[in-house]
Amino acid sequence: MEEDAPKEPQKIGRMIASRGIPSKDSFYLPPHNSPELRAFQDSNENPTRNIWSLEEVVNFVFPKRYQQKYNQTACAFLKLLLEKLSLSGEETGRFVATQGISKATFYNRVLPRLKRIGMVKVERETVVAVESKRKFRPMIISLSKTFGNYLTKIGDSWLSIVDDARSRKKIDEKSW
Repeated sequence: MEEDAPKEPQKIGRMIASRGIPSKDSFYLPPHNSPELRAFQDSNENPTRNIWSLEEVVNFVFPKRYQQKYNQTACAFLKLLLEKLSLSGEETGRFVATQGISKATFYNRVLPRLKRIGMVKVERETVVAVESKRKFRPMIISLSKTFGNYLTKIGDSWLSIVDDARSRKKIDEKSW
């Protein structure tokens, strides 16, 4: 008589390896009291009025400490985009060439991440050349507010959760 082998847990869907969050999906959040960050709240947890610079914001996406080249590339590109508000594929290619940036670094790492997190919007137009009837899709890159809206929603939701908990606590204390 054979012994019953221990049964494996039933797998539902695809299993994800527990190696942590892939770097392409991560967001750098240093400790809130880190010397890397300028103060953003006072001692009563009220937000301060100072605004972080472009370089300080980009540091959350491409931490200078760990991804210096990506950080420099993203900062330079976003500075240009802030001046022009939108760039064609040709202008973007010129930027990459004049900055001496690797095309692979820019098009495979920096631009996809800026797009994925909502700092930039990449749109394509379908154009048909009359003489050759060949289709091509020029790229237009523009600034996007999605990144800010995303983080604002997270922050506002957390503030609401904390305020609700604190107000419930006060109500409970008064009812005693």
